[in-house]
Amino acid sequence: MDRRCSPAPEPARSPALPLLICCLVALASYISSYMRIPVVPLFARELGAGTVMVGFINSAFLLMAGLFSFPLGLVSDRLGRKPLVLAGLAASALTAGLLALSSAPGQLLAIYLLFGLALAAIGPTLMAAVADISPPTHLGRSYGWFTTAIYTGMSLGPALGGWLAQSLGFRSMFLISAAFLLLTLGLAARYLPGQAAAGAKTPILPWPQALRELKGNRHLLGCWLATLGGCFGLGMFITFAPLHARNQGLTVAQIGLVFAVQGAVNALSRIPLGRLSDALAQRWRQGVAGLLLVGASLAALGLSHSLLHFLAAAAGLGVSMGLAFTAIGALVAEVVPPALRGLAMGGYNTAIYLGMMASSAAMGGVIQHLGFAGSYQLTGVFLLVTAGWFYVLIRGFSPDRPRA
Repeated sequence: MDRRCSPAPEPARSPALPLLICCLVALASYISSYMRIPVVPLFARELGAGTVMVGFINSAFLLMAGLFSFPLGLVSDRLGRKPLVLAGLAASALTAGLLALSSAPGQLLAIYLLFGLALAAIGPTLMAAVADISPPTHLGRSYGWFTTAIYTGMSLGPALGGWLAQSLGFRSMFLISAAFLLLTLGLAARYLPGQAAAGAKTPILPWPQALRELKGNRHLLGCWLATLGGCFGLGMFITFAPLHARNQGLTVAQIGLVFAVQGAVNALSRIPLGRLSDALAQRWRQGVAGLLLVGASLAALGLSHSLLHFLAAAAGLGVSMGLAFTAIGALVAEVVPPALRGLAMGGYNTAIYLGMMASSAAMGGVIQHLGFAGSYQLTGVFLLVTAGWFYVLIRGFSPDRPRA
């Protein structure tokens, strides 16, 4: 055979550039979307909403994001990742524009329902895209970079939104958010990778078969359970830590510092901890350890009495969340075939939102009976039980992959 006629082998494509694009799209979309988070409750009050209505409005997008992350993950497995991300960005931009035009609290509630649907289309789909483009040896570090981008966006967005609302007014801030999202939409349409190679070569399963396969996958169920439990603990921190800290005499500025430390440590620790999980033959062990440390950090938070105590507990919570969820996020991608990644990531995001909602809804009454210290210690015990069940469901899983 004439060697001159043989086609030259295609050079392997580096996943670095597609991963960078996914991270930048996630960063831009979360900054633009989360600009409205601290502003809408104040805007609702200005429109005449009471405290109960403000609570309904704020919880509406979490509910919709939780309910629709799972089915939209299935849609992304069939239509591809990019079309769903673009649709989510367009819907999020539309909701920002509608907020600028709204004039009644009921309108805000309806708009936030659509906003939750938009977030459900963006987050899980981008996570599945990251799994598609990452080699098995680099899943942990890929999710470390990706989740760092998301947490950075979730931290910078509210700060930017509050500053713009203070400087320019509510409606102008909403219009700026819409403009940022439209710019992100244009950049994503131009540069976001299309259907990833891993997903393009995998046959699409009928949805009843896909659901049956996921139902019997105890490793995936373990990851979802761990996510639900870990985010129950995170919701306990986000919702009730300000009240507990205020009772202990911390000022509003000091409470903000506690939250800033947790967010910064959580985000920055994910890159090295993602590399650590890639170096482990069984990364689920890191997930178990992380969940145990989440519980210990929350128990310590309940016993905190000074700013130094709260800062130490917040830093511990940030590290432990990074330790747990860089491993768990990569595991969700490993325990299912590529054709089911979107659906699996949808369930993962559903567990995130529902876990945070459950703690906010359930633990207020518990705190009235046990106090903050007892309730945080009870949450620590709950995380201990969650880690035990995760261990039972995930043990024995060892993917056939070379270590990084």
